[in-house]
Amino acid sequence: MRFTKMHGLGNDYIFLNCMSGTPDDLPGLARRLSDRHFGVGGDGIICVCPAEQADFKMRMFNADGSEGAMCGNGIRCFGKYVYDKGLTDRRHLTVETGAGERDLSLLIQNGAVTGAAVGMGVPVLDAPVALSLDGREYAAVPVSMGNPHAVVEADDPAALDLNVLGPLVERHPAFPRRVNAEFVRVVNRRELEMRVWERGSGETLACGTGACASAAAMIAAGKLDREAAVHLAGGDLQVRWEEKSGQMFMTGPAVTVFDGETAD
Repeated sequence: MRFTKMHGLGNDYIFLNCMSGTPDDLPGLARRLSDRHFGVGGDGIICVCPAEQADFKMRMFNADGSEGAMCGNGIRCFGKYVYDKGLTDRRHLTVETGAGERDLSLLIQNGAVTGAAVGMGVPVLDAPVALSLDGREYAAVPVSMGNPHAVVEADDPAALDLNVLGPLVERHPAFPRRVNAEFVRVVNRRELEMRVWERGSGETLACGTGACASAAAMIAAGKLDREAAVHLAGGDLQVRWEEKSGQMFMTGPAVTVFDGETAD
């Protein structure tokens, strides 16, 4: 079975061409391939599948085998995969995801995709939830980007022990389906610092849907402008929340690491 390892700001996935068929037991395959010691290593797998109405369909599975509805960094890499591999010559694509169709505008240099701008949908915010975590009180803002997020404002996200706090938020009783946890600090009205604990994968270097959810929470609170840079451990994403349409847009890079094959 051939695969391609790709990443968006260090949020890495193993891509499989499933246009002619899907392997058996994708949850088990995700767990085996994602293992960084005994497998390829990644935050999960992403399957490139045919779609009935969109140009392509994306299915993604986290490192623990759970299926996710949407992945912002993964969908930029998805666009690079289908273009660079010759599955399409279109620069504007629609991709079916578990969170609905998403529009991609590919950024191309010298015949290869370097990144993409993605229409991420309309953020849905709920009232803040009070959380008691490791002896401290936090306020988490629930935000849906087609997948669930809890955005927690912190004085210094870099100083937090996410190995402790991340699982506490992910599996908190307030979020019975589990949740992605973002810990954020507003640097100024055009910049946001963020660390993320992803549901089913743990701390990752970046999360595109998380960046959009975090920006939406801080914009709604009046602390951030509608267009801003989100600083993550793996690099920066540019986000823009249109006031008229309510749509959130995200722009960032996509990188191919290597191609390979496995006996799995």
